[in-house]
Amino acid sequence: MLKALLARQIGKMERRWGYDASYLRHVLAANTASLLRFGLVGSMVDAKAAPASAIAAAKLVGTLAEDCGPCTQIVVDMASAEGVSPQILRALLAGDEAAMGGEAALAWRFARASLARDMPVADPLRDEIVRRWGDQGLVALGLALTTARMYPTLKYALGYGKSCSKVTVGGQAALVAHATLAA
Repeated sequence: MLKALLARQIGKMERRWGYDASYLRHVLAANTASLLRFGLVGSMVDAKAAPASAIAAAKLVGTLAEDCGPCTQIVVDMASAEGVSPQILRALLAGDEAAMGGEAALAWRFARASLARDMPVADPLRDEIVRRWGDQGLVALGLALTTARMYPTLKYALGYGKSCSKVTVGGQAALVAHATLAA
């Protein structure tokens, strides 16, 4: 019964976001308890602790470090549903810092520096994040960056990540800069 309920939830998510979650079905078939625990990942991020554009920036940096297609698309779609503007999403995908807006650019620079372990760059950005949004905002951005990497990593580890695909914002193809960690 629990497996059937979880399978319906996966189906609902696939239909809502137009996303193939076959890898989650694989986890469900192999270990229901693991899927239940993995399902809690998304709830770790307090989406109200920092601006939606900043959360989206951290998630996109994390996702783009691991994926070049469907996982990136669902992060874009979810950010759009949270009210992040298409212009900011396009800028984040393209790595166009000047067009991101201050909040998204701060989170984008911080997430990139954190993944690159570039502490001379990350440290002052972290301080600015804490100044603006407090420790709760810092934790939210850190968890957004971390959890965003988990989905595509699992997908590829299980053999479901096979190819890159076009990413759209507002129905239009978006330029995606894949070298998210390049300085």
